[in-house]
Amino acid sequence: MRRVLSIVGNRPQFIKSAPLSEALRNRGLEEVVLHTGQHYDRELSAVFFEELGLAEPGHRLDAGSGTHAEQTARMLPGIESAILAESPDAVLVYGDTNSTLAGALASVKLHVPVAHVEAGLRSFDLTMPEEVNRVVVDAISTVLLCPADGAVANLRREGRTEGVHQVGDVMYDATLRLAPMARERSSALTDAGVEPGGYVLVTVHREANVAPEALRSIAEGLGRLAEPVVFPAHPRTRAVLERERIGVGPNARLFPPLGYLDLAALASQARVVVTDSGGLQKEAYWYGVPCVTLRESTEWVETVEAGWNMLVGTDPGRLAAAVADAAPRTEHPRLYGDGHAAERIADLLYTIPPR
Repeated sequence: MRRVLSIVGNRPQFIKSAPLSEALRNRGLEEVVLHTGQHYDRELSAVFFEELGLAEPGHRLDAGSGTHAEQTARMLPGIESAILAESPDAVLVYGDTNSTLAGALASVKLHVPVAHVEAGLRSFDLTMPEEVNRVVVDAISTVLLCPADGAVANLRREGRTEGVHQVGDVMYDATLRLAPMARERSSALTDAGVEPGGYVLVTVHREANVAPEALRSIAEGLGRLAEPVVFPAHPRTRAVLERERIGVGPNARLFPPLGYLDLAALASQARVVVTDSGGLQKEAYWYGVPCVTLRESTEWVETVEAGWNMLVGTDPGRLAAAVADAAPRTEHPRLYGDGHAAERIADLLYTIPPR
């Protein structure tokens, strides 16, 4: 039986791994999961394994917090040890995090093929650590698994054509399966005291946006909103809000980090989603909910081109105006696949020769 080592470390990676783990089993591939510990808070880690029914990781690291270099460096020895112990035929990495970069670096140095889920995405902003990770990981990956035609085109412009496959987006696979479950099981709207279509959901976590000046601007924009604002705060976001004594406005309520099902229930029934998360931009699109993105660029350019996603940076006036004007568009083209990306990825991984 061929063996795949999957590297996961944060919320989106846990979610994406759910349909792919099932597809790997169905294809006859043995999967061993390594959890880097990049998100070590229970609310941002263990809860997703519980909710999504994922297999317990075969390896756990303790990457913890710190600078990008420190976090990546702490992961490398543990990932290398796991690769040597498991002798996988391929290592599967997701997205653009430090876990993605560390997994790819350790693997390629041990001459193990790297398969990169969400290959080819570009925001063309190298001030973002995520963009640096994407470019480096794509450069050293053997199998590049692209979610859309634009990602394939980006790689082609960079001279990469071998091993490139447009497979669709595994997050869409997960959304199709889990969003109805979330709305049925979650009590998040009741707990927040809001009604479907009658509130704004906000998430903020990116490094640049939790700097005090940026977060103060975002909070000022939220304070101008007239409708209820549900704001589940990432631990580091809450820490800055409290340390800097930044208020988020009279209509905003802070909540602890939410599990995937609760967050999906809130996102799918919001009037508008305001976020700096890459994954939530796509999820909002799939839910048919307008999105206001707290960035000046995005790797998910198709959602902007379709008119469902507005980039506002951290300017409070642009934020407030975009939320006020946000409304569903008449056209909603299908983006990022058909819900069968996981099966295509499993088929491609099966073609990698055994070591």
